[in-house]
Amino acid sequence: MSIAYRVRQYLNNQQISYDVTHHVYSEGAVQTAIAAHVPFKNMAKAVVMEDHEGRHLMAVLPAINKVQMRKLGALVQRGLKLADEKSLSSLFDDCSLGAIPAVGLAYQMETIVDDELLRSAELYLEAGDHRDLIHMNHQQFETLVRDCKHGDFSAPIGSPSAFHMFGR
Repeated sequence: MSIAYRVRQYLNNQQISYDVTHHVYSEGAVQTAIAAHVPFKNMAKAVVMEDHEGRHLMAVLPAINKVQMRKLGALVQRGLKLADEKSLSSLFDDCSLGAIPAVGLAYQMETIVDDELLRSAELYLEAGDHRDLIHMNHQQFETLVRDCKHGDFSAPIGSPSAFHMFGR
């Protein structure tokens, strides 16, 4: 599958420079980082949320972190819950289930980026399948997320203040 069609189109339209890193099949951002030999702090993952009105939000955070729901809710000023798999397969119909690219704007989805990612020299994102990653430098990532909200809303897995999400 390589890069999801809408993501490739969005990156090209925004003139974002990137390359593709191939790796063995893996599921989940942490396992993908291991398979691709990418430092956890450089692997961005997408967590898709939904509010009570059915509006979706993509939270983009380091692979090794978990969303802190109270902080995220305060930043976006509304309550959120995880989007269900049926919604995800419909929203990301050009992607394999569980390989959602952290490029919410390609899907006209409100996106918020954890500040920790903005300190990384380079970043890797799921490409839409379970075998490829999008790789870009810091400047290109900043260009990619320039129209997104950002803030401190995640914590490392195992942190007492981290809200433990299911798998991805």
